[in-house]
Amino acid sequence: MEIFTLLETLEDIIEKSKKVPFTDKAIVNKEEINKIIEDIRIKMPDELKQAKWIKEERQRILLEAQKEAEDVVKEAESRIISMIDEHEITRKAYDQKNEIIETANEMSREITNGTKEYADNLLQETEKLIAETTQKLEKNMADALNLMHISMEDILKTLQNSRKELK
Repeated sequence: MEIFTLLETLEDIIEKSKKVPFTDKAIVNKEEINKIIEDIRIKMPDELKQAKWIKEERQRILLEAQKEAEDVVKEAESRIISMIDEHEITRKAYDQKNEIIETANEMSREITNGTKEYADNLLQETEKLIAETTQKLEKNMADALNLMHISMEDILKTLQNSRKELK
């Protein structure tokens, strides 16, 4: 996924950046970091679009399952109507009709439950992926900003001490 590649690039920049002597701090290129952060922002809506697509796909599957169940019920009713010629056939038809309707309803429930579970799993995985990505991005941005802030403070202190030594 492109966001992970950008995050890895951000991590590489931080890892490969020049270290400030005698500290745990590093100097990074602000423009390069900002460019990667902007690229990540541009890429993030794709995951949100994917979540929307999953939601719409779930609805489509549910509607399709409902239509299939209705078709099964209609087919059962058609069979029963054609069998109403004699008393025995009629009784058997009613029994069969009820059995078919119950089977169709059960199949409909199973299809609906399976579809809901599938869609929920997809949404859960997408939600987890977005949360992990956001968390990593926020951590990396905070680390980068912290490193830049600390490095600037150290440079300022060094300059001030050097001026004091000159006086």
